[in-house]
Amino acid sequence: MVRNIGRTEKGIRLVVAGLLIVAASFLNLPTWGTATLSVVGIVALLTGAVGYCPAWTLFGMSSCRSISTSSMKKEA
Repeated sequence: MVRNIGRTEKGIRLVVAGLLIVAASFLNLPTWGTATLSVVGIVALLTGAVGYCPAWTLFGMSSCRSISTSSMKKEA
């Protein structure tokens, strides 16, 4: 499993996940609303913590910086 979530996106996912989970806990929402916020928050938390998002893989996307081989120093 190759990481496809960069540092900035990882931080955003973790913050948003926390906010969604807290909102699901404290807002007076119907059951489906609480369940939806909780599931979305948990998914964001897991993908942010692991650094891998299956949806990004399906779309061929990545927010990680790529390291080109030409910029890497070769030792003699």
